[in-house]
Amino acid sequence: MSHSDRLKRCRDTFRQLTGITPASFDQLLVQLQPRYQQEQDRRQDRPGRRRRPGAGRKHILPLADRLLMLLIYYRTYVTHAFLGFLFGVDDSAVGRNINPLQPLLAGVFRIPERRVELTREDVRELFFDATERPTRRPKRRQRAYYSGKKKRHTLKTQVVAARRRKKSGPGAKPRRVRIAAVSATFAGKCHDKKVYDRTRVRCPPGVRRTGDTGYVGTALETPTKRPPQGRLSARQKAGNRRVSRRRIVVEHAIGKMKVWRIAAERYRNPLRRHTLIMKNVAGLHNLMFS
Repeated sequence: MSHSDRLKRCRDTFRQLTGITPASFDQLLVQLQPRYQQEQDRRQDRPGRRRRPGAGRKHILPLADRLLMLLIYYRTYVTHAFLGFLFGVDDSAVGRNINPLQPLLAGVFRIPERRVELTREDVRELFFDATERPTRRPKRRQRAYYSGKKKRHTLKTQVVAARRRKKSGPGAKPRRVRIAAVSATFAGKCHDKKVYDRTRVRCPPGVRRTGDTGYVGTALETPTKRPPQGRLSARQKAGNRRVSRRRIVVEHAIGKMKVWRIAAERYRNPLRRHTLIMKNVAGLHNLMFS
């Protein structure tokens, strides 16, 4: 019996270790299998390959167990040595098992960086917010990655959350929040407004867009900032509370993304994979919560 089949017997434990349900895992596996086979055919038939197609060492674990290993890694963010111990492989083989699946998983979720692929009829409002997470001190450009707010080296990502329109009629599901876009990775010192200006997110026309005070000066609707050595009026404070009540959904969305600890704890992977990992985590969020 494979590791995935044995773990599916305990539904609660499966979700605690992966962040998704067994039914969602099976759905994800079905979508991943043709992409994996297509990638294998492309790799084996590439020009200049000396071995015959199908030659070489094979993976000990089936695709389902490799996907399970990747999801456990995203959910718990444990070391490769611990994952190797769980699945009965060497820690050096963990990367060879899970790294090829990450871009394929991104192809399944298709989370954009700039273009919000939702129509005006589907989305009611878009909310922008940036999230920071600590990282190791880089060897180069240390000052650029040092966040004065967090007092440490960080990475910043902009998240666009969409509140969908509630469908009318009997049996209509409650309105949920979906991650519509995840930006590329920026250094922690970069301001939220500068991240917004550089990403240039393309939104459906006529859709309301809201951000926090970090986006003052953009086209987004933002709360009113208190002027230097000044005070806000009661009307301005009431307006800020209304904006905060609406945009709390993006805070909840980012909080649910951080259920997968790889999006919350100090980042230990190569910097070039950070955007890919955050997109996959956003796709897992949409799979479970939207």
